[in-house]
Amino acid sequence: MRLLLAEDDTVLRDGLTRTLQQAGYAVDNARNGSDADHALAFQNYDLLILDLGLPKMDGLEVLKRLRSHNQTLPVLILTARDAVDDRVAGLDLGADDYLTKPFDLAELEARVRALVRRGQGAHSNLLKHGRILFNIAGRRVYLDDVPLDLSARELGVLEILLLKAGQVVGKEQLAEKLCSWDEEIGQNAIEVYVHRLRKKLEPAGIQIRTIRGLGYLLEKAQ
Repeated sequence: MRLLLAEDDTVLRDGLTRTLQQAGYAVDNARNGSDADHALAFQNYDLLILDLGLPKMDGLEVLKRLRSHNQTLPVLILTARDAVDDRVAGLDLGADDYLTKPFDLAELEARVRALVRRGQGAHSNLLKHGRILFNIAGRRVYLDDVPLDLSARELGVLEILLLKAGQVVGKEQLAEKLCSWDEEIGQNAIEVYVHRLRKKLEPAGIQIRTIRGLGYLLEKAQ
């Protein structure tokens, strides 16, 4: 899953980026409101984490412009502004959640998981598909309660396919969700990750079908 973090505090931004990457997310950074607005216009994200006190364009203006384009992207506001009026303004403009600085990283991660999950139409941190169980919070996959050894990229591919079970997911879509601006994943790499996943999921009787010219399909469990 790919996130945009709009935060002008360098220390906080770098720390949050590391935390979120360790949790399995691809993270792009925007240092001001104008950069965030530009990124949102040209890139698809699964969540926007938005500071209100941004230079060049205030966070509330970024949010207002986002919603004016009818984008339903989940938005988590992070801010030092703790006045009720500020919270109300953000929520009225279309924010999905609000976290006041300083905050606990564990709480931030839980809110991020909830918003990303909600944006994907999932209702639990546990994704079940046949004999496979994916614990989103713990970033672990189990086959009949036995942990499967998957790399971070393989976990990312599997998570996307599970969330889109029954739908074709293109190679470009997978690559877009797995990497941030400073990374690059080619279609050949996606093919390698899918090949490895297929071998590891064979004991579960789960197949990832290749739909020629379109992408991959994880069929709904029977």
